Amino acid sequence: MRDIAMTPSEQTKKLLLGLGIGFVFFVIAINFVTTVQASLIGIIALLVTYWSNEALPLGVVSLLPILLFPAFSILHVKETTINYAHPIIYLFLGGFLLAIAVEKSNLHHWIADKILGLFPSTVRGIIFSLAITAGLLSSVLSNTTTTLLLISIALFLSDDPKIKMRFALAIAYGASIGGILTPIGTPPNLILMGIMEDKGMDLIPFFQWMWIVAPLVFSMFLVLGFVLSVGVKGIEIERNVDVPPLNSDQKKVLYVLGGLITLLLVNAPIRPYWNGLGMSESLILLGAGLILFLPPLNQLMWKNDAHKVPYQIMFLFGAGFSIAKGFSQTGLADVFASYLLDMTTLMPILLLISIAFLITFTTEITSNTALISIMLPVIYSVSEQAGINTTLFMMVATVCASYAFMLPIATAPNAIAMSSGVIDIKTMAKYGLVLNLIGIFFIVSIAYVFWRHILV
Repeated sequence: MRDIAMTPSEQTKKLLLGLGIGFVFFVIAINFVTTVQASLIGIIALLVTYWSNEALPLGVVSLLPILLFPAFSILHVKETTINYAHPIIYLFLGGFLLAIAVEKSNLHHWIADKILGLFPSTVRGIIFSLAITAGLLSSVLSNTTTTLLLISIALFLSDDPKIKMRFALAIAYGASIGGILTPIGTPPNLILMGIMEDKGMDLIPFFQWMWIVAPLVFSMFLVLGFVLSVGVKGIEIERNVDVPPLNSDQKKVLYVLGGLITLLLVNAPIRPYWNGLGMSESLILLGAGLILFLPPLNQLMWKNDAHKVPYQIMFLFGAGFSIAKGFSQTGLADVFASYLLDMTTLMPILLLISIAFLITFTTEITSNTALISIMLPVIYSVSEQAGINTTLFMMVATVCASYAFMLPIATAPNAIAMSSGVIDIKTMAKYGLVLNLIGIFFIVSIAYVFWRHILV
């Protein structure tokens, strides 16, 4: 993402605004939590402000936890920096290398031409097709992998920046929406199943999971398509009729992509029918990216191509994992748990709404994978103590962790959309807030009317 030019005076005002907001959050929080926990809340407010007003480049803001967390005794330096080497970051690196090779070989022109030949050529038609394609792929592949594979192609369907932005969001949001369609589609789903197994709970069968979440998924697809296509009615995308046949370099990259998708599909477990190959998707993606440097492919050269990798997005996720670690290490997650326990006296519908809001908007400031790892054991404990439907509330929390659309740090697809350079945080937050609120409404409504009679 490009840095937005501003005068020194404007930048100073934005920097002071971030400091002021951080201090206000610290002062409010210190009345309810410890000094260290209040410091974490204040720093998170500072980071979110700087990510939003772009007072500093995205990568610079994302590296600030390495300085601030040790300085305020939240985490030691080693405990902070290790989060910037998380396996998912190397999955990003491999995906970005593949995207660079696709663009460098102009393979995206050929693929874009094929996509336009299959779907309606209106902007709305392509938004729906991209969202649904990303969502269905994300139900069997990780939403991160799916977004990385599709985003670079979608951006070449139009030269209009506003339409590019909508296409990028269609893929990112579609991948998050569709990722919950199966238990293997997104990491929070797998974490839920793992915790349920660890606690001796009855697991949700694969196909039962699919049919109970399908109404939510396809309702959200419809909403997403209409929200993103507001203002573009009737605009058509011209198809390039002069796309030449594939050349040697394009075929090499296409073979790598085809092999990668095949391996990812075979690797994905579909229990109890197939356990998969057990390979890490991070290693698969990174391997696919690195093989492009080797003969006989020779599609990438480190000297010429490595600088194209959006490292600031990798730093962004390091910051997200650091924040999640800070929540756990400082005991702030336990504070949230105590508030949840206090809320168990509420009516079930109000408690569902409270958990949905808490998880959805907390996920915006940290990795959904890290947050759900912290919060599911908390929700399990609270549900058991209160004698309420444990499976239902854990399921609602898990889905809400994937349905956070406002900030790039919330989910991997959001971060990848931001890395494309065609969308700014304010625009993502605007669309994301609308989808967050609609998502909460659908999740709570379907859970209360439908899931609570099935998930017992």
